[in-house]
Amino acid sequence: MVNQVVVRNATEKILDKGLYPKTGQVYLLDDITNADYRQAVEDYILEQTEGI
Repeated sequence: MVNQVVVRNATEKILDKGLYPKTGQVYLLDDITNADYRQAVEDYILEQTEGI
């Protein structure tokens, strides 16, 4: 089970081109190594960008 707050925060950082604290570089979807969280973030991105 994934934490939706974590998913939302990761998604917002990715969409806003925020910094990844570990590397100091722009946060990318590839930075998410947990398969469940990565899928949840992908789904959340698709939901949030449907009208764009």
